[in-house]
Amino acid sequence: MSDDRRLLSDKPIPRRDRLIFALDVPGPEHALRLVDALGDSVHFYKLGLELFMAGGYFALLDDLVDRGKRVFVDLKFFDVPETVGAAVRRLRDRRATFATVHGNDAMLAAACREKGDLKLLAVTALTSLDRGDLRDLGFSVSVEELVLSRAKRALAHGCDGVISSGLEARALRASLGSRFLVVSPGIRPVENRSDDDQKRVMTVREAFLAGADYIVVGRPIRDAAEPRAAALAIQDTIAELFPDTDPA
Repeated sequence: MSDDRRLLSDKPIPRRDRLIFALDVPGPEHALRLVDALGDSVHFYKLGLELFMAGGYFALLDDLVDRGKRVFVDLKFFDVPETVGAAVRRLRDRRATFATVHGNDAMLAAACREKGDLKLLAVTALTSLDRGDLRDLGFSVSVEELVLSRAKRALAHGCDGVISSGLEARALRASLGSRFLVVSPGIRPVENRSDDDQKRVMTVREAFLAGADYIVVGRPIRDAAEPRAAALAIQDTIAELFPDTDPA
């Protein structure tokens, strides 16, 4: 990909917040040890299903917010509309910044009615799925067509943005503009390994040049010999791409 910066996000996002670390670890104690080790190299954390099932999820969320961190609740709310709306209503005062929702129009609308100041991100297509996986699930369209369709519906119902691979971010920007958030997981600072379950991936630079506002990085930081150094290297790339953005 060329270094074409026309799609770089111009939203007033502190550049240190553009990196979201996926805190996918077995439990809260492990999570806090890693947060301590990362220090000021990471300011935004994603809390997913593994931590939710371990117990202590909301105590951890509160602890992170009390430390001045931002939190992304990635539980992918998907249920009958009334239940989805009730779940978002319970979450909206927990001081999280983002939460994920999934599902049909009625589910998305119910979630958006209850969100308050919480920003809702609609899941489009998981980065662990490729065209063959989607075909096996009964989808006859391409990944890009599915992502665009789901994004249009989500934004029409009031979602603040979408979760999308950087591979589809460029098409999202071309079709839907720049006013909504694109949060891109599946980020790999180096070439993807053959045993990696993330199939649709991009580098940090590629994702931002394609129009992502935030990136989500997990294993390349968590499994690094020096996680803090790995996070700082990503922050250096972000600072180079967004030199004029307030770092604080």
